[in-house]
Amino acid sequence: MPIIQAVERALLILDLFDERTPELKITEISARMGLHKSTVHSLVKTLQARGYMEQDADTGKYRLGLRLLEKGQQLLQSMDIRQVAKTSLEQFTQSTGQTTHLVILDGDEGVYIDKVEGHLAPIRYSRVGRRVMLHTSSVGKLLSAYQPQEWIEGLLKRYDFVRQTEKTIVSADAFLRELERVRRQGYAVDDEENEIGVRCAAVPVFDHHGHASAAISVSTLRSRVDDKGMEKLILELNQTAAEISQRLGHRA
Repeated sequence: MPIIQAVERALLILDLFDERTPELKITEISARMGLHKSTVHSLVKTLQARGYMEQDADTGKYRLGLRLLEKGQQLLQSMDIRQVAKTSLEQFTQSTGQTTHLVILDGDEGVYIDKVEGHLAPIRYSRVGRRVMLHTSSVGKLLSAYQPQEWIEGLLKRYDFVRQTEKTIVSADAFLRELERVRRQGYAVDDEENEIGVRCAAVPVFDHHGHASAAISVSTLRSRVDDKGMEKLILELNQTAAEISQRLGHRA
């Protein structure tokens, strides 16, 4: 399939912006893209005209436009799994006071597609639309464990095990052992591997084909929930996932 160069370049420009880089000048975009400023200027102005980028009148810097938010909301609204899971996640959080997430796999990362904040465990690093690494998170491990073997083998050939904390898995062998444990016990745990002080557990949500199409997780503060408390939360989380899976047409 042929690649339209101008379209690819425009999309790569949008990919330059994230939480750490919310704004960039034309010269900065040009340097990062390895393109002449006039070419970048034309692409950026086109994106700006369609609402996908905005320019700060005072600094002259560019940032992502509101049209992207509009499209993102349309995508989220079209995701049946998010609508189906919403009430169950809210009930779980109301009952436990803990924060819950709904996550899907996208490429080599997980993506938060919903979040319900719990008053006992406000989790700041997560938000709807944010991506999470597979090896550091309970949802990432869970979603990886339920993928075909050939997918896992392909992942390991290109994956970078970035260390987030002292407890982070940093090798392919350790990751494979962890995935085997996840499959054996039916849930995954992140014990301060993504953020110090935060412990999470995730369980699968199955669709009508029997595929683990998503993961739901509970995120707790290590100082407030002990091992027994975590075991109880995992049991409740499994019940919640079973309810969601059943509404998606899954039959155990």
